[in-house]
Amino acid sequence: MNLRASLLLLLAWPFMGLAQMPQPNSAEIALGLSKLNVKGSVLYIAAHPDDENTRLLAYLAKEVKVRTGYLSLTRGDGGQNLIGNEQAELLGLIRTQELLAARRIDGAEQFFTRANDFGFSKTPEESFQIWGKEQILADVVWTIRKFRPDVIITRFPEDSRAGHGHHSGSAILAREAFSAAADPKRFPEQLKYVKVWQAKRILWNTFNFGSTNTTAPDQLKIDVGLFNPLLGKSYGEIAAISRTNHKSQGFGSTLQRGEAIEYFSPTAGEPAKTGLFDGIDILVQDQAVLALLAQIQKNYQVDAPSKSLPELLKLKKLSQDKPFNHQLLDELIFACAGLWIDANATENTYAAGDSVAVNYTAIYRSNASMPIKIMVGNQSRQLEPNKATNLVFKLATTNDDLTQPYWLAENHPIGQYHIASQDEVGYPENPKKLAVNTVIELGGEKFNLNTPVTFKSTDPIRGEVYQNLVIAPAVTATLSEKAYIFNGNTPKTITVQLKSFRSNSTGTIKPQLPAGWQSSPAAINFKLDKKGDEQLISFTITPADTTTSGQIVMELNNTKAKGLKTISYEHIPSITLFPEASARLEKVDLKMVGKRIAYIDGAGDLVADALKQIGYEVTHLNTTQVLNNDLSAFDAIVTGVRLYNINDEAKSLQPKLMAYVQNGGTLVVQYNVNTNLKLNNLGPYPFKLANKRVTDENAPVKFIAPNHPALNYPNKITGKDFEGWVQERGIYFATDIAPQYATILSMNDPGESASDGSLLVADYGKGKFVYTSLVFFRELPAGVPGAYRLFANLLAPKQP
Repeated sequence: MNLRASLLLLLAWPFMGLAQMPQPNSAEIALGLSKLNVKGSVLYIAAHPDDENTRLLAYLAKEVKVRTGYLSLTRGDGGQNLIGNEQAELLGLIRTQELLAARRIDGAEQFFTRANDFGFSKTPEESFQIWGKEQILADVVWTIRKFRPDVIITRFPEDSRAGHGHHSGSAILAREAFSAAADPKRFPEQLKYVKVWQAKRILWNTFNFGSTNTTAPDQLKIDVGLFNPLLGKSYGEIAAISRTNHKSQGFGSTLQRGEAIEYFSPTAGEPAKTGLFDGIDILVQDQAVLALLAQIQKNYQVDAPSKSLPELLKLKKLSQDKPFNHQLLDELIFACAGLWIDANATENTYAAGDSVAVNYTAIYRSNASMPIKIMVGNQSRQLEPNKATNLVFKLATTNDDLTQPYWLAENHPIGQYHIASQDEVGYPENPKKLAVNTVIELGGEKFNLNTPVTFKSTDPIRGEVYQNLVIAPAVTATLSEKAYIFNGNTPKTITVQLKSFRSNSTGTIKPQLPAGWQSSPAAINFKLDKKGDEQLISFTITPADTTTSGQIVMELNNTKAKGLKTISYEHIPSITLFPEASARLEKVDLKMVGKRIAYIDGAGDLVADALKQIGYEVTHLNTTQVLNNDLSAFDAIVTGVRLYNINDEAKSLQPKLMAYVQNGGTLVVQYNVNTNLKLNNLGPYPFKLANKRVTDENAPVKFIAPNHPALNYPNKITGKDFEGWVQERGIYFATDIAPQYATILSMNDPGESASDGSLLVADYGKGKFVYTSLVFFRELPAGVPGAYRLFANLLAPKQP
């Protein structure tokens, strides 16, 4: 049969993400039953993935049993990546999935605003200026009005103790939203969808981190380290498992057991004296419902959950017009029935507009005596115990069904994502996905269940693997780089990877270029016979004499083309998106001395690729290759970001690298953080690292050693070379610098003292050692011309 399932909105808010129908065990069902008589809710608010207190979230969700949510203002786009080289929006996609994985462990729900994590911010005022305070405040108000929490908790204070302008900004926004959500004059356009809401109180979850202790004996105290016998874990253990999902940040955590006291300080609303929910009736009040619930919990049999079905169905009928957690009740009914419904596409990708072939399976695996009937489209089936019912059908798709994160559907300014529809705000993923609607009849009651269509495969190592279904453009055109650097007027060949998601795809592709730039050929016709076919095509681009920068935009059949990007890690579902097929073009006056570069990878960056693009011959070396090979063949060696933080063999590498420098080589060490270093001395002479940075990418740069070769050979560096930088200047600057180092640059954020620790250069033996905290790992992939010119100077050999 043919069904039109036009991106059905799933029942839960927010959308839970990739998953087949959840199958809780008997203990989890028992825990769920105990939650049915609780109607309270709490919303935790902070700035980033990893800011949340997972132990407290787990305690609230599974011990207090209130509906618990975490609102992260950002998706963590501006941080560093310890598992790969994804940055910015791509890193935000990874961290979104890591947060969803964490929530599946601790039991909370996940929400976001449209704020973009643009990088470290020193003050909330700077954060608000870049984000656009009023719009982000509106998103926080929207979440409060939709989630309707009884209590709001913030992670951070509003002042400098928060340690980050995003952190303190999140506390300010939470406090203001606490009042604004109850005011019909604030953001009245939202009231077409939601009602005003006044939480009872807002509190700050104080902390004792490092040298900052904000707890006090007179604050409200709660022991959240309790042990849950149904789950066989304490909330400290659950929290550590949850937090370990933040793998891109290296947050693997040790399981904590025993007493764990959390402290709370009042912010606004009625103060709490003995508990977070003082003065709030968080329990269901209907006596008939409570009596039946007590009976259900008393009669529940761990070895026979299905025996609770008659009473649960009676509870559904009794509570249907009353305030109650109807969604949880439905889920528990399905769990007690052992109901499993799965909808899987026969292929993992389809072109928008094509029909998706779906294999649908329904089965109930219990000894329930009552019949279960399902209706899918115009087909009706009676389910038999432990026998799978299989249906095969097709779902039509349209061009509106393209797989694309909703917040990345359009280009956006630095501070916030553009979200087209108000009802999309807050969701961690697209709230609508291709889905199959099933009407279930069980014991005289009807249920509607929307099951997302996924793709299931069998991996020889991992076994059964579910992935999100991908609805793609008919043809994608992916550029090989985000930015292309041209040395003067020398032409460059640019490659485009075409991929077809539909058979018999034909057309013409051509680049749109800045005024005066030329392409040879001007356009290329293509024909891709089969779905999945790929073709690599090339254009030779010649810069204009006058226009030095701009964009290349690929056009496919006279419309802007989409590229293809897939992010794949085992700990999260594969992520597919279709960014605009465009890239930055920059013409640079660039001289290079020495071409053979060895690159020792650190935590993950794109610097090596950027160097290859401008003509360096880059060889990646692992630890074994460094230790066992003659390094003298290389003109320079570069260490990737945070190498000395993450490589356990860094100490064994150092003598070989220092000998390489002493014998005439050039070693460029990129930034490391000041904690968890694998050795004390990163260079031939002492210096230390500090958590000091310049976050203003336009901060003035002073040349304190203007005649030093680093600023003159082979490229003359001027103030113009520091124009157009992105996100920041530098991070984790050097301090306590030995006199053998030349300090080259001085810079500071407004209102702060200047630092000379961003670039150190020292002669050592016949060679040259460089340590730089400048964020070349951001600037080079972004195509910043001056960053390329300066980095080429750092790679140049020691001057006589």
